[in-house]
Amino acid sequence: MELFLTSFAALFSVLNPLGTLPVYVGLTDGYDGKKRRKTSFSAAFYALLILTVFFLIGNQILNFFGLSIEALRIAGGMVIATSGFALLTGKFSRHKGMKNERVKEDIETREDISLTPIAMPMIAGPGSMSLLIGMFQEQNAFGDRLTNWFALLGVCIITFIMLASSHLIVRFLGASGINAISRIIGFIVIAIGVQYIITAASSIVHSFLI
Repeated sequence: MELFLTSFAALFSVLNPLGTLPVYVGLTDGYDGKKRRKTSFSAAFYALLILTVFFLIGNQILNFFGLSIEALRIAGGMVIATSGFALLTGKFSRHKGMKNERVKEDIETREDISLTPIAMPMIAGPGSMSLLIGMFQEQNAFGDRLTNWFALLGVCIITFIMLASSHLIVRFLGASGINAISRIIGFIVIAIGVQYIITAASSIVHSFLI
């Protein structure tokens, strides 16, 4: 249970469904309830599928490119910390490329926005992918890896519920409420990214001293 809660908290912070809500509300404005729920489910399902693939084949990806787990942790930590900083400064949408004019034009011509841009990169981004690959590397026991995956499943279920209720949540919390909570989550995400870098640096120093 402790591993599940730790993994759930880390994944929830990095996936950050709350930060996706304002973008999702804007993109689904005019959708009826049924279409909004369908889009929410598809986005959460696609995110789960994408992240599960990276969770399972993370070792193969590292081996193919000749990367060490320390390199992944440092790069992933930098990406995660950058995402957290974007949340902390209120520039999450811009960080995800949602302010790019060409991206906006592409989104406006899409009939289905569940895969892109909602599932990827808004929910399943480089930070969450590197976090899951790191989790797979750290946990050798099948039961622990399964626990991590169930934590991912739990976050994706919560993400679906939040997206499906996004208009109500945004109306209840307001822009200032979501902004305040996002900044708190951003601080936590930065700490996760820094911890990833510290862990990798400690491992590298330890290997030189042995």
